[in-house]
Amino acid sequence: MSYSLEKEGVLQAVMERFEKSRLPRVMKIKQQVDEGHVLASSDIEFLDEVLKDTQQYADFVSKHEEYRKLYANVTHLYNEITTKALKNEGTRV
Repeated sequence: MSYSLEKEGVLQAVMERFEKSRLPRVMKIKQQVDEGHVLASSDIEFLDEVLKDTQQYADFVSKHEEYRKLYANVTHLYNEITTKALKNEGTRV
């Protein structure tokens, strides 16, 4: 679902959801793949949802420099997780 981050309260709600819900789960998933585990289908679905939401906010971030570093870090973290998870899949075979 698309929300305008320019509307009052929306950005705050999105950031709070990220900080309290999404980031802890993303970090847990990262820890698991760093330990050699593969992604569960629920983790893949969750990461897909996070990536789609992150991409949805690209225009907003391009206009608000103060969020660029966070945006870049989130996309980099996603890349690290998926790269490591694919490597783990390859070592499982």
